Amino acid sequence: MEGLERIVLAHPFFAGLEAELGPVVSGCARNHRFNPGQYLAHEGDPADEFFLIRHGKVALEILPPGQSPVVFSTEGEGDIVGTSWLVPPYRWRFDARAVELTRAIGIDARCLRDKCEADPRLGYEMMKRIAPILEGRLGDMRLQMLDVYGERAR
Repeated sequence: MEGLERIVLAHPFFAGLEAELGPVVSGCARNHRFNPGQYLAHEGDPADEFFLIRHGKVALEILPPGQSPVVFSTEGEGDIVGTSWLVPPYRWRFDARAVELTRAIGIDARCLRDKCEADPRLGYEMMKRIAPILEGRLGDMRLQMLDVYGERAR
C-alpha cells in the first residue's frame, strides 16, 4: 500500500472502508500544512476540498455581522473539516482557521464526488460517514447559540 493511501485509510473518517476503495479515495488526496492563523477555508467559498486532520487544531467559526468571529467547534487529530463538499451548492458554511500548526490530508471534492457518482456504493459510504459529522456540528452550533443567547432569553 502506498504511503498516502495508508495515511488516508488510517484516518478515523475512513475506518473500516473496504480495501478496494482505498486507492479510489487516496487518488483524490494530497498533503497540506497550515500555520497558526492560516485559513483552510472561508464561508461562501466553493467547497472544493475537505480535510482529514492529522495533527493540530482547527477552529470552525461564524462571523456575526459587526461582531468578532464566534468559534462553535474546534477540530483536532482524527477529525475532518468540511462537509459541504457533498451537499449542493458545495459552498463552505463557515470559516476554518488553524489554531496551531496543522497537518492535514486534503481530499479533492470534485474528484471524490465524480467517483461517488460513478460508484453509488462509494457515494452511500461517504453519506453514512458525513451524516454523523453534520449531526454533531448542528449540536455544537446549538450549544454555542445557547451559550451566547441563553442569557438574553432568560
